Amino acid sequence: MAWHVDDAIASHDDQKVIDELGEQMQKDFGKMDIMTGTKHSFLGMNINIDEEKKTVEIEMKDQINKLVDKFEEDSGENVKKAVSTPATHNLFKVNITTEELEMKHSNIFHSTTASLLYVMKQARPDIETSVSYLMWRVSKSDNDDWLKLKRVLSFLHDTIDDTRKIGASSLTNIFTWSDAAYAVHDNMRSHMGGLISLGLGSIHAKSSMEKINTKSSTEAELVGLAEYLPYNIWFLHFMRAQGYKIRSNTIYQDNKSAILMERNGRNSCTGNSRHINVRYFWINDKIDQGEVKVEYLPTHLMVADFFTKPLVGALFHKLREYIMGWKPMSDLKVHIDDTRIKED
Repeated sequence: MAWHVDDAIASHDDQKVIDELGEQMQKDFGKMDIMTGTKHSFLGMNINIDEEKKTVEIEMKDQINKLVDKFEEDSGENVKKAVSTPATHNLFKVNITTEELEMKHSNIFHSTTASLLYVMKQARPDIETSVSYLMWRVSKSDNDDWLKLKRVLSFLHDTIDDTRKIGASSLTNIFTWSDAAYAVHDNMRSHMGGLISLGLGSIHAKSSMEKINTKSSTEAELVGLAEYLPYNIWFLHFMRAQGYKIRSNTIYQDNKSAILMERNGRNSCTGNSRHINVRYFWINDKIDQGEVKVEYLPTHLMVADFFTKPLVGALFHKLREYIMGWKPMSDLKVHIDDTRIKED
């Protein structure tokens, strides 16, 4: 059961328990609007549970429409335009010659980005990379950032009918992808991306500038996983608390050197990597304890690449299908290989 101010949502495998809970709550707190069944509206989300396919669909069309309309009303600018992606390849580039936004537009930028953050986390993980950058720029937004914000809104409006789908190929196998793009920011920090799935769609995703500078792509991958692994461990414990016996908890990376360091700890360190704080080698402890295993995956199959940089073109749209849950993760290899052949 989860609470948010005066809204609550509860689930149980026995409908009788839910009915008794509703009766007790109304007895204690008075008349309430109680929704049961497979369709729910909760905190701006429209949730549809498909019991036959065992999937959950989440959409926030009303919230997106309100967000876009409010932005246009407050700014006097039109964003209802067709764009193919939420960002261009220069998303991370900061133009130091561009003027900062004046107060009115800065406030609009701040409030709109905060609203996008909520929509992103609940229903639209496909804009995570763009919104992560906009969040970083909130305190120092400029005219270039304003254009990047407008593009995200245009993309959302243009794809407003797209829904997020979450399902599972198995409730005992956890799949996680972790990746990092090396030194892609102007301050030479890398950008990490991570995704957790049970086989269909993303349970959790993250896109973020890494907290420290690193000297190589291997170190960037190690730091990125150290930042993302706590989400994996939390989800592992959450599933165990629900009564599921997790058979495998696998993290995929595309850097073999990073994997060696994570598996072997200090034994794989060279003089070039000793400066990394030992706290990052807690990954090795989790591997030794059997809580997680790290496996190699070729770069062209790395779905977390979606969150490390602003992808454009065919690869963006292909990976988006898996992140939004329209295609199962098990189909990833076939479709990405097909994309590479066409692009070649």
